Amino acid sequence: MSHLVAIASTDGKFINEHFGRAKKFLIFEINEGEPFKFLELRDTTPACTPDGHHQDGLEQAAELLKGCRAVLVSQIGPGAAAVLRQKGIEPLVRPNFIEDALVEYAGGEGNKQVNTAI
Repeated sequence: MSHLVAIASTDGKFINEHFGRAKKFLIFEINEGEPFKFLELRDTTPACTPDGHHQDGLEQAAELLKGCRAVLVSQIGPGAAAVLRQKGIEPLVRPNFIEDALVEYAGGEGNKQVNTAI
């Protein structure tokens, strides 16, 4: 069964972005027995600023990820994690190479190749 996973990354190689500071999310499709497929890049305005985080910004970021089953990030605060869970999106802290994190997340689903056009 196919599902979508969002990745917070600044370079398209490593999960290195805090959820609230992310300016973009890479969306991957996971299909059992197939390479992970990069689908799209979703741009967002970071919910966290030097002044703190903004609840409506967290809501907007969560809404942007609609359709994703999970989001893999380097860090996330409890408030943002709660907003995501309310929308049915599982926040996971996985500071790792994207390919390795997707393999770990999928529990061996698919093969270890990432089909990407980033």
